[in-house]
Amino acid sequence: MATSKPIISIVTPTFNRSDELDHLIKSIDKQTLNSDYFEMIISDDGSTDDTKEKTKKWIEKVGFKLQYVCQNNNGPGSARNNGVKNSNGELIVFIDSDCEADNNWLKIIYDSYKNNLFDAFGGPDRAKTDFLPIQIAIDYSMTSFFTTGGMRGHKKNMLAKFYPRSHNMGVKKTIFERIGGFGSLRHGQDIELSHRIRNSGAKIELLIDAVVYHRRRTTLKKFFRQVFNWGVARVNLGKIDIAMLEIIHFIPSFVTLIVLFAILGIGLTPNISFLLIFSGLIGLFLFSSVGGIKKKSLSVMVLLMLIVPSQIIGYGLGFLIAFFKRFILNQSEFAGFQKKYY
Repeated sequence: MATSKPIISIVTPTFNRSDELDHLIKSIDKQTLNSDYFEMIISDDGSTDDTKEKTKKWIEKVGFKLQYVCQNNNGPGSARNNGVKNSNGELIVFIDSDCEADNNWLKIIYDSYKNNLFDAFGGPDRAKTDFLPIQIAIDYSMTSFFTTGGMRGHKKNMLAKFYPRSHNMGVKKTIFERIGGFGSLRHGQDIELSHRIRNSGAKIELLIDAVVYHRRRTTLKKFFRQVFNWGVARVNLGKIDIAMLEIIHFIPSFVTLIVLFAILGIGLTPNISFLLIFSGLIGLFLFSSVGGIKKKSLSVMVLLMLIVPSQIIGYGLGFLIAFFKRFILNQSEFAGFQKKYY
């Protein structure tokens, strides 16, 4: 049964990443939910590539309502707000340009929404088997319960408060507008928004089966910069409201300090240093081996030996530097890496 206007508005911000849009838009066109119930808005943050032309071509091809809106470059949070301003649905759903939606993604969201299961939701992200080995390895490192999967919403039992992330989240439009939309943070604005949603008294649900496939970074350098920025963002979030800074967020920094102590202390306390290094390498090898076995890939196993330390130390260093600047020196917001980062 058709509706006069869509129930769901999908909003995707993008900036000079037109190569990713084909995968995303194709996945939305394959959704099992009736296309009368949803629309999609590509919100361009001032791209200088062929994002506009590519989206215009897709508008003529797809079987659902697809819009293109643009603004001057002002960051992903602002682009998402602009997308919402141009939306018609009562439920706003966010998915990032480097993601693809599972075929049943919107059907699961729609059915849960119609059954009044949530005011806002978040869902998990995974890797597809045709992704690059490094993307699969990064996905495993990010989503394992023993790393950040215990916080990011990949298991019902989590180690910290669940904050929906912008690669796969949604909220009723009335709530989004009432709490003021995305803020001005360069990184971490989705967690800050989720925090305000939580404080509004809204019911937040983890839709564990509403899966998106995340095409993550393709080099260790890009990944390191990303997780460094996440460490910085967590401190900036703590400065906004200390409730967003939990004990678990200090663990990567603690591990980073142990690594630095072990390396720098080889000449002074060799026995302790070698014990710490040996124990760490054994743990890393076991974790990477399990990942390689689960993904049935020797390449993934080898890559995990590099990716896991990059993730922990990158986040830990970003957190430590930002914590020193913000909480010790009481300086203004620290943004981390910004050049060519979106």
